[in-house]
Amino acid sequence: MTAFTGREFPDVTTTDGRLAGSAGVAGLATGAIGIARPRIEGRAKVTGSARYAADEPVRDLAFGSVVLSTVSRGRILDIDVSAVRDMPGVLDVIDHRNAPRLNPAAGHFFGPDGGLRLLQDDAIPYAGRPVALVVAETLEQAQAAAEALPVTYEEQPHDTDFSADHPAARPALALFDGPANIGDVEAELAASAVVVDERYRTPEEHCSAMEPHSATAWWEGEHLQAIDSNQGPFYVASVLATLFSLSFEQVRIRTEHVGGGFGSKGLCGPQLILAVMATMRSRRPVRVTLTRDQVFLTTALRPETDQSIRIGADADGRLRAIHHEAAFELSPLAEYIEGCTELTKTLYAASAIRTRLTAVPLDILPPYSMRGPGAAPGSFALESAMDELAERLGIDPLELRLRNEPTVGPISGLPFSSRNLVACLREGARRFGWATRDHRPRMRREGRLLVGTGLAATSFSAGAFPSSASITAEPDGTFTVAIGATDLGTGARTALTAIAADALAVGTEGIRLRISDSDLGPAWSAGGSRGTTSWAWAITEAAARLRDQPRDPARPVTVTVDTTQLLNDLPARERHSYSAVFAEVTVDPATGEVRVRRLLGMFAVGRVVNPLMARSQVIGGMIGGLSMALHEEGIRDPVSGRHINADFAGYHIAAHADVPDIEADFVPDYEPGIPLGIKGAGEIGNVGTAAAIANAVWHATGFRRRTLPIRLDRVLEEYPLK
Repeated sequence: MTAFTGREFPDVTTTDGRLAGSAGVAGLATGAIGIARPRIEGRAKVTGSARYAADEPVRDLAFGSVVLSTVSRGRILDIDVSAVRDMPGVLDVIDHRNAPRLNPAAGHFFGPDGGLRLLQDDAIPYAGRPVALVVAETLEQAQAAAEALPVTYEEQPHDTDFSADHPAARPALALFDGPANIGDVEAELAASAVVVDERYRTPEEHCSAMEPHSATAWWEGEHLQAIDSNQGPFYVASVLATLFSLSFEQVRIRTEHVGGGFGSKGLCGPQLILAVMATMRSRRPVRVTLTRDQVFLTTALRPETDQSIRIGADADGRLRAIHHEAAFELSPLAEYIEGCTELTKTLYAASAIRTRLTAVPLDILPPYSMRGPGAAPGSFALESAMDELAERLGIDPLELRLRNEPTVGPISGLPFSSRNLVACLREGARRFGWATRDHRPRMRREGRLLVGTGLAATSFSAGAFPSSASITAEPDGTFTVAIGATDLGTGARTALTAIAADALAVGTEGIRLRISDSDLGPAWSAGGSRGTTSWAWAITEAAARLRDQPRDPARPVTVTVDTTQLLNDLPARERHSYSAVFAEVTVDPATGEVRVRRLLGMFAVGRVVNPLMARSQVIGGMIGGLSMALHEEGIRDPVSGRHINADFAGYHIAAHADVPDIEADFVPDYEPGIPLGIKGAGEIGNVGTAAAIANAVWHATGFRRRTLPIRLDRVLEEYPLK
């Protein structure tokens, strides 16, 4: 990975001399776009001067410590507040008997969300549900009292045992990734020369951002102010206003710096809800920061999945049928969709395709989007099955994918706005040296180690959501750009500054950027690989309109735009980012240890605004995929239903020693119809990597692992020397 030196970085070019990410039809990137620049706030972060949500100084601040339920289902019989009321510094204890009442209609993208309605009754719907908040003068006093607070429960039978054939299983909400059915799947499978019929499983996974969730809330007159670690201040402010029955104008949320989110900070989190409750009761500023185990137990996680895939093909590798059924767990408190079958509808051409999503309600925390939602577990299943098909056909896995490239959306029939998957596959194969691969498994040894290689192709939906932006032309010749974007640590400030400078034809030093404030107007959150695309559209449109405005050198001129109508006018197309990931692994069959030696990813993500940061994004995603493949697994006690590894000692993530030589680059790509031709790079790196590694493990050992993570005990061989 590139080290930051503080010097200007050179332009990054592809092997044919073009600027990385430049559009083939548009020529080289010009101005501030396409230049690899270090992030604007980099010095502040590495010197410790950047303030995160828990760092902001606030006068007369009190602290809240959360008490969580220890049973997986039941009700509260008693909370003995008298036991802690006289402890040093204790100011208040909030529970279901005295908490402010919340609006049951409040929810998120999928409808009303009971997970938001904290401290409203005595019911315990899952282990780790907040049951009280202790407020005190200092953090240490609040934590001491919270640990001492006696809570008595009536424990009730719980169900946390997930399976696809669970008796409560039902069709998933069809808001997106709804069921598809074209052609006659059964007839095509019957006519196929080879059929793969297998089942693939992925566990619960936790977002594991470096920064714990923290919020500070206080009142200024009748206006609620909050500093919160989240992925979209405007959206969170909207949900919070509804939840507490306030007008939106009364609520202001700021999010200056965020230490990662990966989806877990895309919601109105428990830290903010509880901090607001506390300040409503005391009219004093209150900060609530979750501990690491509380982050695991109370914030969004990726649900467990169980997926069945049947793929049929002719002897030459042409696909006849794909049947993909995926089940995922959720909570009865809130709807959610883990869209595992989305890739199956877009990646390959087949005469018949059928998909179905099943939701299994359990007594668990409501799941939510984690980086690469749906696509990451779905890709593992689909791309593993494609590899198995190539094995049984005796065809190069790369060639199998190339032979089934669609010309239009396999389900929608819509044209692709752009599709450069083949370019990713071919260039990745060339750089990786795929042509020299012996496709037979268990053929390479280095001493006691088995060596294998694998690949996976993937896509992730692209596009934009409505956002607003304001640009002010200042009398001194500079420009103030205001947009409610959020920088999760991905470099959004740097990218948006470059986009504004390019649109206004000035140097980046002429741009003042204001972000991370709900008062700046509606803007899409940092998520779904649509943040930069949505914000860039608003900024470029505002710049275009500002150029048409008469200028008065003595007075500022401001233009504000909203892109809602522009998005409505965008023609219907299949819009996706694409990638091909190649992996080399070593396996010690005597110990079960899998080491990833090399990863290479080629990406088609539209025009690349900043190659340095985009490469960092996709490399980070590939590391996340490696972690998914080999390490990450939320484990529940089968008796209590509680998580037993809700910390970084028990929940393993990839560390420096696990990360191999990683190469990532971009093929020339451009997204027509969207300003600057950009797509999102946030999710695509994560999506195909686990499948590529799993396929490499098969190639090394000759044994297929269809359950993630690929743990030691799942690889260990009884007779390793055979």
